Amino acid sequence: MRTDSFALRHIGPRESNLQSMLDTIGVDSLEQLIYETIPDDIRLKSPLNLPSALSENQYAEHIGKLSAKNKVFKTYIGLGYHQGILPAVIQRNVLENPGWYTAYTPYQAEIAQGRLEALLNFQTMVSDLTGMEIANASLLDESTAAAEAMGLLFAVRDRKQKKNDVNKFFVSEETLPQTIELIKTRANFMGIDLVIGNHKEFDFNEKFFGALVQYPGKHGQIYDYKDFVANCKDADIKVAVAADILSLVKLQAPGELGVDVVVGTTQRFGIPLGYGGPHAAYFATKEAYKRNLPGRIIGVTKDLDDNHALRMALQTREQHIKRDRATSNICTAQVLLAVMAGMYAVYHGPKGLKYIADTVHFSAVTLAEELKKMGIEQLNSAYFDTLKVKADAEKIKTEAEKNEINFYYPDAETVCISLNETTTREDINAILQVFATVSNKNSANIESLVEEEAIPSALKRETEFLTHEVFNMYHSETELMRYIKKLERKDLSLNHSMISLGSCTMKLNAASEMLPLSNPQWGNIHPFVPIEQAEGYQIVLKKLEDQLTEITGFAATSLQPNSGAQGEYAGLMTIRAYHEANGEKHRNICLIPSSAHGTNPASAVMAGMKVVVTKASENGNIDVDDLREKAEKHKDNLAAIMVTYPSTHGVFESAIKEITQIIHDNGGQVYMDGANMNAQVGLTNPGVIGADVCHLNLHKTFAIPHGGGGPGVGPICVAEQLKPFLPGNPLIKTGGDKAIGPISSAPWGSSLVCLISYGYITMLGTKGLQKATEYAILNANYVKERLSEHYKTLYSGERGRAAHEMILDCRPFKENGIEVVDIAKRLIDYGFHAPTVSFPVAGTMMIEPTESESKAELDRFCDALISIKQEILDLENEEDNVLKNAPHTIGMLTANDWKFSYSRQKAAYPLDFVAENKFWPSVRRVDEAYGDRNLMCTCPPIEEYMEV
Repeated sequence: MRTDSFALRHIGPRESNLQSMLDTIGVDSLEQLIYETIPDDIRLKSPLNLPSALSENQYAEHIGKLSAKNKVFKTYIGLGYHQGILPAVIQRNVLENPGWYTAYTPYQAEIAQGRLEALLNFQTMVSDLTGMEIANASLLDESTAAAEAMGLLFAVRDRKQKKNDVNKFFVSEETLPQTIELIKTRANFMGIDLVIGNHKEFDFNEKFFGALVQYPGKHGQIYDYKDFVANCKDADIKVAVAADILSLVKLQAPGELGVDVVVGTTQRFGIPLGYGGPHAAYFATKEAYKRNLPGRIIGVTKDLDDNHALRMALQTREQHIKRDRATSNICTAQVLLAVMAGMYAVYHGPKGLKYIADTVHFSAVTLAEELKKMGIEQLNSAYFDTLKVKADAEKIKTEAEKNEINFYYPDAETVCISLNETTTREDINAILQVFATVSNKNSANIESLVEEEAIPSALKRETEFLTHEVFNMYHSETELMRYIKKLERKDLSLNHSMISLGSCTMKLNAASEMLPLSNPQWGNIHPFVPIEQAEGYQIVLKKLEDQLTEITGFAATSLQPNSGAQGEYAGLMTIRAYHEANGEKHRNICLIPSSAHGTNPASAVMAGMKVVVTKASENGNIDVDDLREKAEKHKDNLAAIMVTYPSTHGVFESAIKEITQIIHDNGGQVYMDGANMNAQVGLTNPGVIGADVCHLNLHKTFAIPHGGGGPGVGPICVAEQLKPFLPGNPLIKTGGDKAIGPISSAPWGSSLVCLISYGYITMLGTKGLQKATEYAILNANYVKERLSEHYKTLYSGERGRAAHEMILDCRPFKENGIEVVDIAKRLIDYGFHAPTVSFPVAGTMMIEPTESESKAELDRFCDALISIKQEILDLENEEDNVLKNAPHTIGMLTANDWKFSYSRQKAAYPLDFVAENKFWPSVRRVDEAYGDRNLMCTCPPIEEYMEV
């Protein structure tokens, strides 16, 4: 046994298990299984051209050497990114804890009460600081959140505005430059006419439906927007504010001005810079707009025993339901980062945040006064943490970089300095010395901060915030550690058992891949530092791009999209740009199979395309005749097809090359959804299949952990003709020669977690990657065959094989009074997270075991499902049974009264293995409808718990 082989540790089944698994499946070899699964005409003819695999120890040395190439200067660039302090108790117990980072999106509320509570804390924090009525559980970054705000305000126009085609949106020129450019990208195909200018000169005419302002402005000036907002309200123009969340500790909450939406980032609440991400954006609005709010909302409800419980509220907003009627394609939040930011607020509480905000502000005031004494002009009349200094930018830059300091230089005569939580008196003195040296003057050595304010009294915050007890209880490390652990115990994550979610690829997130994330050489790099200071990052990101380009068989890769949905949008936008460059701007028809994930049509609509749905055949595959008919019908305007491969039904469709050729013959491009890439790597690829662009879910195939619903990364890989259109950035050169606008705030998106995928590929190498794919297919087909006598697999390939996932038909059990959701909840009693339920077919379960699970774990899972099938057959009472009452809590099992006809043992320990590692859900089945009728999305007062 090669103990230095990462593949040995990543792949679950042992070599000794292989033959018995193959025997169960009914094949002689793994090669035969792959032959029967993947059409021969799309198999790769040669192995991937990647370097040999590194061992975990070799990789640790390698990534350590690369980290040393990053130059961690004292950075005061600002522009929405500020170095902060991640409390060690949060780093160790959340960021580095697989109980938190391996959890899945909390669709199964009963096994997610811990992270749901953490997200409710986050929403409460955001609502309190912004002064708004409702907040969601995070978005991707500030710029995309601002674009979502524009989309919401466009969607909620009144009937008169829609009738009169009111489509102008004003953006203040004080908005962050990356936000302005991203909004331009979004507005282009949404039918929105963007106007960028000075808010003081804004013409409040009837053609505007909305406006966006920055608070404070991009260079630090705090503006009083009271009159602006009042005038907008008089003109029926709705207002969004992009606000720095730490400044809201000291500034009047935007909600008090009557604005409609407040967005921003919580990065400076203890989240590493990470060269751009991941960071949790926030989005807060009025309750009247709750059904247009993008992303997810956590709400309070009750369970079957009327106990307090939490769940994702208003789930009909989810994009797989709204599809082409969706106002957003958001399907990924930044849950892990939102949990961390929320815990930062819990740990510090209102007094702690006031101390931090005061210290940052007093540092800025002290620096401004000392610069003034030196005769250096500071231009901001009111500011929180950022000074706008009149100086020779080139000379200051030269001297600052000699002293390992970064400022922001918007023009040749301006230097912006954004101070932060880490800024010390010594840092202020070092800044002063830079200016003193350049101006040939002496600088004072400050020994204490000036406790004066540069915030007008009319703009100061007067209202309290974070008054709920959760923000006022856990201020010692012991108490916070125990609180985090209490929440963790309520959640079922990969460190407990397999999470077999179809289409979601919940695979091992190896510790050796995760460890570099804690290294400050990676964590403390601002996304807009001079590129030579990020040499380590540049090497890793370029290598990762090359690895993904090779794996997909394409010509180039962009890592910028920071979620799968963003990748879909970015891929379609490159196609639009390509057609436009060819003088075919009119091509706007996107064909989408009826089985597609709901973000597909939502993304197409956002990219300005018209969706035409193609039929599926009886076996679940794309109906090629219907596709050909519609492609030919729309050949003059056909832009693209969006196809998932293998299909969402878990099948390698043999007609895929015919399908891609039909699209090309009719002038379109082929977009391949990379959600199921885990069944392709090393065996086939999108390039061979005939695609032109695909997005990849790095949080699926390439081992970035789901983190409870994010972070995710959705890079796009493109063929040669689309390479010039890869997305750019206004501050750092990225993308192609004819780059579309930015897709996310940072030039390379969520760079920090890209280290994970780089590690995954580098340690597996060519052979390991292929083996991982083969074992993903092996595990899926093993599960399929073990369950074949008990559950019907809805779709299979032409030779009867599944790809890396399968759909089990649970609809026949309706005759016994059992719904698929009852099976999902009963699995919790066996210690398992339910598979994907009712997608893509209602009444079914989609199972994907991944290559990481051992044969023993697969057997336990199969034994659980077989046992549940027998429980269904043994039912005597349609209501009083183990499935309808599942899951069973410890409170039920230890109560004096047992009101059920079956035994406590059957409820809690249906199979022997369950007793060895019992997971206890903290609530019974939640009441979804009650929560939506009584929507509460912030921490309720203690009296509410008593009433429930």
